Amino acid sequence: MKHFKSILFTLLSILSLSTSGQVSKESKLFQELKKVDSLFFTQGFNNCNFQILEQYIPKNFEFYHDENGVQNREEFLRGFKESICSNPDRKPIRKVVEESLQVYRLKNNGETYGAIQKGVHLFYIKEPRKKLLLTNIAKFTSVWRLDQGQWKLTRVLSYDHKEPKADHGKGFNANYPMPLFDNDTKIESLLKKHKIPSISIGLIQQGKVSQIRNFGVQKDTIKTGMNTFYKVASLTKPIVANIVLKLVDKKILDLDEPLSKYYVDKDLKHHPYLNKLTIRNILSHQSGFPNWRYLTETKKLHFKREPGTQWEYSGEGFEYLRKVIENKLKKSLEDIAQEVLFDPLEMKNTSFYWTKNLDDSLYAVEHDENGKEIAFEKYTKANAAANLLTTAEDYSKFLAHVLNGAGLSQELYKEFIKPQTKEKDGIFWGLGMQILPNLDKNETVLMHTGGDYGTKTIAIITLKSKKGLVLFTNSENGMVLWQKLLNEYLPDYGSDIMSRNMK
Repeated sequence: MKHFKSILFTLLSILSLSTSGQVSKESKLFQELKKVDSLFFTQGFNNCNFQILEQYIPKNFEFYHDENGVQNREEFLRGFKESICSNPDRKPIRKVVEESLQVYRLKNNGETYGAIQKGVHLFYIKEPRKKLLLTNIAKFTSVWRLDQGQWKLTRVLSYDHKEPKADHGKGFNANYPMPLFDNDTKIESLLKKHKIPSISIGLIQQGKVSQIRNFGVQKDTIKTGMNTFYKVASLTKPIVANIVLKLVDKKILDLDEPLSKYYVDKDLKHHPYLNKLTIRNILSHQSGFPNWRYLTETKKLHFKREPGTQWEYSGEGFEYLRKVIENKLKKSLEDIAQEVLFDPLEMKNTSFYWTKNLDDSLYAVEHDENGKEIAFEKYTKANAAANLLTTAEDYSKFLAHVLNGAGLSQELYKEFIKPQTKEKDGIFWGLGMQILPNLDKNETVLMHTGGDYGTKTIAIITLKSKKGLVLFTNSENGMVLWQKLLNEYLPDYGSDIMSRNMK
């Protein structure tokens, strides 16, 4: 009966997650539990400090393991001494995946009496003069109780143990599985509900790529994977902007020089605005050009207004810039990109057009609003405003690069993230990306979206907290998941980001 009550308490505590509410990662409770968990496992488990273990484990402690059964306090400590700490030359080491941590407050009559902590932990084997060997990945749920102001670990559940997948002989894949929601089946059901074949997600934490997840199918029944590549539409533009700014940093070009020195479109010959067209106003969408000439009545390129005087989104501006740098350097945009960006960042699955290195079987084919496949053609010429082919992993590497200075001098980086012009209330443009300043906690977001028929993409980074998110979908319905994922990974800013863009 006593054992049944213990199990019932654990189950009820876990069920209370739905009503107690997840606390902020910046909250005092979250930080307290993170510190206690670290002390318990880093000092106690990893360094065999029995005093730490005994201090935090109460008499009614119970440990549930999905493969090794249930242990009470005495059994747990005995196993710890006789197994885990018995061989110093082959010692198990536990590390928590910090990005996975979640904390839920437990209250009674308004008073906090404990907390539930969830996450993913990794288990390694430590041997003398060898690198740590990752051997197991599992989820955990811990129930902590307050006892006279002291946190006590009363219940631990360790479950869903998996061996890490080998990465083609190069060691274990560091992109360990972590749940997006309570479990991964939830996002699969959302894809099915909204007729979205696939989504690839890149998560950046502390300025580093921390997770790449892939769900659904590229086409038919072919599963989406790490090397699945998408056509990302206008997410091409931030890539091109960074390439051009690198050339500016090398003094090959100048941010404010007339581009007529290097290239003049035949439709614009002798136009009085030619000498006013610069890199700065093209990257900030103040070129004065329409979005695309083929959408205009004359089908010819023309200035709608004087460059640098008003914001108006323009793909033509970026294409003009491509022709400028290709004329200036006598190289293709693809070759320049490989040299200054793709090769240095090891973006091995990224190209402006279809090359012999791209495997057709890895392409996330576009789908319409009914989930039907859309016919596509393989283009063989670069467009600086659209059509980039890349993976979520490669684009996440790029965003992390941008978060860490973008490979630019400090002076030029400040220009890049500085509002150059205003699109509408709450949204400005720097040199290649949207800027959303003054969000919660004085945060500033840089973002860009991409959308063609059958593909919807978005890339977001937060300058202060050094977080980022990449979402690629091969569906016309892809945007319906954006709000859910923004709230999941950027809970402090997700709603504000979407509301500003929807105004």
